[in-house]
Amino acid sequence: MTLLDAQQYDESRDRRRRGIIISAIIAGLFLLWVGFHLRNYPERHAANKFFSALERSDLETAFGVWNNDADWKRHPDKFSKYSYAEFGQDWGRSGEWGIIKSYAIDCSYASGSGVIVQTTINGRSKHAYLWVDKSDKTLHFSPDEIDCGNWWGWMTE
Repeated sequence: MTLLDAQQYDESRDRRRRGIIISAIIAGLFLLWVGFHLRNYPERHAANKFFSALERSDLETAFGVWNNDADWKRHPDKFSKYSYAEFGQDWGRSGEWGIIKSYAIDCSYASGSGVIVQTTINGRSKHAYLWVDKSDKTLHFSPDEIDCGNWWGWMTE
């Protein structure tokens, strides 16, 4: 076969190939975005379970989620650093947040060995910040605060 005997240019084949390549790139970018968006899902889920229990006024379940130990009643001495009584003072009716009627997890930020989760409670302008340890999913009061109110937030959270 010589150059003069070459096959005719198939425009539909080229268009199909270009469409497949563009579709693969778009699908790849979408999967990267989903993976980035869900990077803190386990920690956000732990915070969601915690606030859901508080919303039901179920302090015992919430304390179990806080310590990631559903059977905490069998060995309460294990949690002497932050006892159930102290937990009840902080998160119960007389706590800083009072009775939790509604909550919304606004955003999360991975920092070191944990994730900071910002939550709006009862529609208040002041936010609750929890630190969720990545290794064991225990919750703590966050030493830092994060700002979720940026224009880029819809992309990242």
